[in-house]
Amino acid sequence: MPANDLSTLHASLGQSLWLDNLSRELLSDGKLANLIANYGIRGLTSNPAIFKKAIVGSPFYTEDIATLKRTYDEIEAVYEHLVLSDIQQACDLLRPIWDESRGEDGWVSWEESPRIAHDAASTVQAAERLKKLADRPNLLIKVPATDEGIDAFEQLIGRGISVNVTLMFSLDQVQRVFAAYLRGLKALRESGGAVGRVRAVASLFMSRVDTLVDQQLTEIDTAQSLALRGKAALALAGMAYQHFREVFEGEAFSELAQLGARPQYLLWASTGTKNPTYSDVLYVENLIAPKTINTLPEATLKAFAEHGRLASMLKPRLAEDRDVWAQLADAGIDMDGAVGHQLLNEGLDLFAEAFDDLLAAIAATGNVPD
Repeated sequence: MPANDLSTLHASLGQSLWLDNLSRELLSDGKLANLIANYGIRGLTSNPAIFKKAIVGSPFYTEDIATLKRTYDEIEAVYEHLVLSDIQQACDLLRPIWDESRGEDGWVSWEESPRIAHDAASTVQAAERLKKLADRPNLLIKVPATDEGIDAFEQLIGRGISVNVTLMFSLDQVQRVFAAYLRGLKALRESGGAVGRVRAVASLFMSRVDTLVDQQLTEIDTAQSLALRGKAALALAGMAYQHFREVFEGEAFSELAQLGARPQYLLWASTGTKNPTYSDVLYVENLIAPKTINTLPEATLKAFAEHGRLASMLKPRLAEDRDVWAQLADAGIDMDGAVGHQLLNEGLDLFAEAFDDLLAAIAATGNVPD
């Protein structure tokens, strides 16, 4: 058993822990069930890079690949049906939490093809298709926060489809995504839909922000810039959380809330620490706040269970976060412009590369004789 009882985090501090991983191995040997039972996991996220790691070279998928290749001509269709079983099993394992929490938690995220990240119409069509294919009420469709993705997100909420908006790296994206959510909810209400049945989260990435910004601060090489290293991501999170409270605890959301609409929770993503000189739970214990989600790699989850602090909150750091934000601007770090755009493009490229590599590996996998 872990040193910390992580199941108390949601009950006492209002934050949910989701696992940032999915594989057939995780499902087949009871690991996911154990993490749900003993480590406080209340949801799950996946992405093309995660599925590439899970599938390529794994014996758990070989026979199914061969069978599916005899059924479907398109390799992307083979991939979708290959991971469909994993998605459905994860949804079923988390369904009791979804039921008990009345849809606050118990969700599983399935990311669309990165090939359509800049095509709003295709994004909407793919979301509808994947939702129907999975046939699980606790499925979140992951849509990237490109301009076209945000447009598609608004349309999907208007159609009552629950969404995880991913690859967010800037306060500008947070503001635009929240605004799109409100517009989508209003459209859903006007069409006669039930606003209380749709769920959305906003995935704001952490360690990738510090990796890039720290590099820029090191290149500036002043005492002031060097002192800011390791602070950008947490400042971004603090500012984003403040905006969350302004939007969803304010007048703009009050009428929708009375109709049963849920706030769009911030989901802290990329919370595995990349810089070995930083704490391995830097983006966990410093991001505990009510009505937020942290999606963790298994190693980070277990590190937090063993030696993390379950008391830190975002709210007391608000003045500090604003000061760091201002100092970054003074140093010439364009957080909402150059930094956010570069990280979004790099994230899209990373997922596209992983997706293409995965499809190529599936295509190269030999058939099993009938």
